[in-house]
Amino acid sequence: MTFFVFLLACGAAATTGLMLQPGQWYESLAKPGFTPPKWAFPVAWSTIYLLLAWAGYRLTLIPGSQVVLALWAAQIALNTLWTPVFFGAHRLFAAMVILTVLWLVVAAMVVMAMRLDVITGLILLPYLAWLCVAAALNFSIWRNNR
Repeated sequence: MTFFVFLLACGAAATTGLMLQPGQWYESLAKPGFTPPKWAFPVAWSTIYLLLAWAGYRLTLIPGSQVVLALWAAQIALNTLWTPVFFGAHRLFAAMVILTVLWLVVAAMVVMAMRLDVITGLILLPYLAWLCVAAALNFSIWRNNR
């Protein structure tokens, strides 16, 4: 049951992406050559959200994981906030700030999860890697579309 609570939280975050599709505005932006193809985004995020739910569930089984679970809650809130700021409000710099804080929270979460349970820490690594791509993409779009 607990896994489904985490999956529901991830689904809520994913809903912002469904409600605020990139659309014409995003298509018109100057993007870097390393921009992933359109199909990669739903595949990556679906995988990441499943891994996040699994990691959250695993953390509930580990004594002393309260701080890491608090970081989990913080990252899903920041994750949910980024989409409306970037795609809805078109605030590229504000989205970059949110993404930077999100990256820091997830990095701390990965380090702390690794200390508690290596498998859970490893489950979170693809998320951190994807956030590196997202941050580079967000930064490049912000820099090239002022």
